[in-house]
Amino acid sequence: MQVYLAHGASGGVETMKPWIDALTARGLDATAIAVPRGTTERAVPAYLAALASTNPAETIIGGHSFGGRVASMIAADLAVAGLVLLSYPLHRPGRPDQPRNEHWPRIRSATLVLSGESDPFARIELLRASVKSLDNAKLIKYPRVGHGLKPVLEDASNQIADFVARVARRERLSE
Repeated sequence: MQVYLAHGASGGVETMKPWIDALTARGLDATAIAVPRGTTERAVPAYLAALASTNPAETIIGGHSFGGRVASMIAADLAVAGLVLLSYPLHRPGRPDQPRNEHWPRIRSATLVLSGESDPFARIELLRASVKSLDNAKLIKYPRVGHGLKPVLEDASNQIADFVARVARRERLSE
């Protein structure tokens, strides 16, 4: 299985280096993807272009924040093996009434959602309820962690490595 991760809206491909290094150290084939900032309409084609030579059934996609949102939109229409969402931006800060997950019920891939419990982009009770709309998902929550997951990089990387192994064995996840 190959893992592709895209960066968030305020970062670049270099911001995914700690994640790629941590996953590579765990024996995974991981690659960072650059996506244009701005709209998902611009970012989705760029992400898909990076996946052009892959077998979706053997590919796990995802990313941090905006990069994860873009990957989730792809997973709603393309049967990838798995989806990893790091700090998914469920809503804009202060706007929990405007969720950005209307496409989630169409995702059929195994999905791992990792989020800080203090993330202003995803009120944890809303995220917990939203994850239930996914067919086969697991939510990992980190207390006292905000939108960036670098403070829990080691544990999060272990969770991703375990997820990849379970996807490779075609196991269902448990919440």
